[in-house]
Amino acid sequence: MGEIIVNEELTNKYHVFKDREEAAVELAKMIRVKELVNPVVLAIPSGGVPVGVTLALMLKCEFNLIICRKLHFPNNPEAGFGAINPDGDIVFNEELINYFKISRETINMVVKLEFEEIKKRLKTFRLAETSISNRSTIITDDGLASGYTMLSAIKYVKKRKPERIIIAIPTASISALSLLAPQVDIIYCANVRSDIYGFAVADAYREWRDVDNTEVLSYIDKFRGKGLT
Repeated sequence: MGEIIVNEELTNKYHVFKDREEAAVELAKMIRVKELVNPVVLAIPSGGVPVGVTLALMLKCEFNLIICRKLHFPNNPEAGFGAINPDGDIVFNEELINYFKISRETINMVVKLEFEEIKKRLKTFRLAETSISNRSTIITDDGLASGYTMLSAIKYVKKRKPERIIIAIPTASISALSLLAPQVDIIYCANVRSDIYGFAVADAYREWRDVDNTEVLSYIDKFRGKGLT
């Protein structure tokens, strides 16, 4: 079971961050930097990119993307029944699949659609894969609701034999942390909230909007401009 480090002053509070960049600043304060071995930050796009770039700049370490996709319900793009990573590895939320009686045909259709989107984004963002072998690998996003997209990212990272796996996340549900803690070494989470009445990542932010591909590329250019790649 990985260690979970939280900011108790922010527990079960709403709108605690101005935006994703401010959230990353708070996260950076929590991370025990001296324990890191040649660290690298991997961000899940799109919302995780402002967090990841800001975090990597503050930690003065390498940055890259890990493009994982939620497997969306066909009639609800905000909800998912699992996730897929760039290797094509899939993690399913079997409980939801069984509860909503999602057909194998629907599952296969969504898996194919989202894997094609991963390949499309890999071409769009044009980043070579970073070697993470024997390195402290920090995976980040703008928040964790169910945790399954992060779980698919962890599966991808584990294959590449990092020194340790760290999740650094601005906000998360208790259930997501419980799902992920056994899979990693440390989780840093600034804002933990109960999900008894539902959980929305956006509720941690005072300013919330979608991050498009153009903005992702802008953040990548910003990082390159600092000469840290």
